[in-house]
Amino acid sequence: MNSPIQTTEDIISGKNTLPGKKPLGKFLACNPFPNPLTLGFFYREKMRAIYTISPNISFESILEVGGGQGGLTALLYPNANITNLDLDPKFAQAACNQAPNVKFVCGDATQLPFADESFDAVTMFDVLEHIPNDGEAIAEAFRVLKPGGYLLVSTPDQSTWRFPYYSIFKPICPLEAEVMAEWGHVRRGYTLENLKMLMPVPCQQYATFINAITVINHDIAFSKLPFTLRFVLLLAISPITWIAYWLHRPTKSGTETASCWQK
Repeated sequence: MNSPIQTTEDIISGKNTLPGKKPLGKFLACNPFPNPLTLGFFYREKMRAIYTISPNISFESILEVGGGQGGLTALLYPNANITNLDLDPKFAQAACNQAPNVKFVCGDATQLPFADESFDAVTMFDVLEHIPNDGEAIAEAFRVLKPGGYLLVSTPDQSTWRFPYYSIFKPICPLEAEVMAEWGHVRRGYTLENLKMLMPVPCQQYATFINAITVINHDIAFSKLPFTLRFVLLLAISPITWIAYWLHRPTKSGTETASCWQK
């Protein structure tokens, strides 16, 4: 399963030579957030970073850990059979889990109810920071991966993640403790070095997202301002947001990181 990973040049040019993945433009167009080019722009950044590090393989079976009602893995690999595992049973009724190629399983990331070497790939998108025993979750992910299989991860970067990022936003943004509680975090996140210490294998590739400029969009989107005011402000700064988005490179500083690991 030693297939190449799509290059940054391919991502920027919009080329798609990856048989297993949806073309980049169509994938980004599936952004599930309302107002995806303003209030949901941060999720576009996440999707692009995940696309960048995803391998050039037509996977047959993928386990998405903590996919809940997002269904991001099925959007990325529409031809794969997806098993979406989450602790919350109510997500079984989510629209993304009704697709014919998706099966929802209620379960614990640290005690996966699957046999060894069951999946071609495992995805853990913004989930590790919610799991107290993250080491056990990683061990379980590698246990159910087939030899040569891939683990795809996205996490906040604890060294650069700030909410609000600039002190000027403090009056309009919730306190960090409130955000951590609302989102169910047990830790702020991980540096890439933190992740390397957790993983039993080297990092194949990584891509950062939400940089020092586009984070302004993120903070306004999640601020306590009224919806209309947030929308107008994000629309007003959208030229700057788009420029910063297009100029961002995967190895530059970002407030979150997507990474790829091969068993």
